[in-house]
Amino acid sequence: MKVVKKSPFSGKVHTREIPAKPEDYAKWQFDGVPIQNAMPYLSADDREFLMTGITPEEWEKSFG
Repeated sequence: MKVVKKSPFSGKVHTREIPAKPEDYAKWQFDGVPIQNAMPYLSADDREFLMTGITPEEWEKSFG
């Protein structure tokens, strides 16, 4: 699924292709299932981007 998010760090809009299943995304967004339980097959970077819009590069730059 193509995800477009604005980073709270840089204000830039980023697009990433995230291999999330729509039904799992719905569990997280609408049923309150924690993202790591709804989509354990996603990388931590992909889950972070879904939640916040922060890219791995921005995370590394900000927190090392």
